[in-house]
Amino acid sequence: MITGQAAGRPGTTAGSRTPHTDWVDDTLLHGPPQDICLVLDGETDRQTLRTAVTERQKYLEDAGLRPGGTLALQLPPSLEYVALLLAVWRLGAQIVLLDHRLTGAETERAVAHTNPQLFVSTPEAASAMRGFHQVNPELTVRPGGEPARSDHVLVQLSSGSTGPSKVIGRSAGDLVTELERYSGLDGMPQSGEQLVILGSLSHTWGLIGGLLHGLHAGARIVLPARTSVRGILATVAAATVPTTLLGVPAQVALLASVAEPPQLPRLTRMMTAGGRTPAKVAQAFTERYSVPLSQCYGMTETGMITMDLAGTHYPSVGPAVPGVRVRVENGELLVALPRSPYLGEAPQDRWSDGWLRTRDAGEIDPGTGCVTVLGRLDSQVSIRGLKVDLTEVEETLTGLDGVAEAVVLHQDAIDAYVTLSPGAALPQVQQELAARLASFKLPSRWYVLPQFPRTATGKPRRDPAVLRAAAA
Repeated sequence: MITGQAAGRPGTTAGSRTPHTDWVDDTLLHGPPQDICLVLDGETDRQTLRTAVTERQKYLEDAGLRPGGTLALQLPPSLEYVALLLAVWRLGAQIVLLDHRLTGAETERAVAHTNPQLFVSTPEAASAMRGFHQVNPELTVRPGGEPARSDHVLVQLSSGSTGPSKVIGRSAGDLVTELERYSGLDGMPQSGEQLVILGSLSHTWGLIGGLLHGLHAGARIVLPARTSVRGILATVAAATVPTTLLGVPAQVALLASVAEPPQLPRLTRMMTAGGRTPAKVAQAFTERYSVPLSQCYGMTETGMITMDLAGTHYPSVGPAVPGVRVRVENGELLVALPRSPYLGEAPQDRWSDGWLRTRDAGEIDPGTGCVTVLGRLDSQVSIRGLKVDLTEVEETLTGLDGVAEAVVLHQDAIDAYVTLSPGAALPQVQQELAARLASFKLPSRWYVLPQFPRTATGKPRRDPAVLRAAAA
């Protein structure tokens, strides 16, 4: 249970908003009381979860949290995390989700920037290989914290893989609408099935596509005891009902690296988001496990945009899901959004007239409506007057047998950052790349990394200074 002393009762101001709260019970906590909804170190049925949420709600009320108030939550995956998240929403307050893997300095900046009234964290170190934790949360009241200035119930920070993090808000209506879209897709886990979540619960894919969808659809949500290959495969092997894995490309690559995985008769598919899975990794995964690799394309700002559940459209990410409108303008993908998702100072020219600029280059097939993401818009550079698509270079490089992972950037020249497969040599990789790409597309500088530094969501960092430091 939460520990810590309440240092006062943060109130609301006349300008704060009080969101409608019935959606928590109607959308997330509904269902037969005896149904198992969460599996961590034990099974949690819906009645037990409701009781836990009610207890945390009472504690937060006693600490001073009110409708329209704000609370930042920084916990590893745990029953406490789920119960506190739902309790904040049930109170009609706004929650700021902070990844538990942030450094102390990153946490301080995030808390100072979002300025919540309450902050819940834990002093206990989280194991990187554990899927769930036992935690003792500590609550801190921040006397200078501010109430919510909008009707957003969820506040997240973008991953920051390509620049400073942005503060992004979503309303209860946004979340309910997206959950209805997930449930409307044929093949998403539902009642009688289970969803094994490998991704972060504080970021959009694991939170909404995983945790909230599972609660809404009545699927059993499972967090493996260990997120190593052996731990993941053991969790799936023990399944007695149809099972879906939800993760990110790095976890797909981890599973695809197993030459002879065990028989997994209950595994139905793996869903991935947060970047495109390299073609050779996608092929290896589907060959080894004989199930579809489903690709979701979305953003923290919008949630799910496309979903190729059958895994048949690769390298396209499929058509936009019903209710989402996408168009291409000057080679950039734009998504319809009725209002700006940004809190505080919004990125310049990112949203206007009901459309969000994704900063992703892409194209839409006029016949099928399938969306193909061609990489970041800033990946198009000029080399000696000739246009080079850095995404093409990066994907070609990643496709070589000796390359485990690659990032290609441009400053004054093309730089390649690579991790090599065991036994591979850089000169051989350079020679094979030269046989596949024109000379003006080839990297001028090469950096070999033992491993890529990553964001909290598992994406490779793309900051040249960070990458060069890792190479050194």
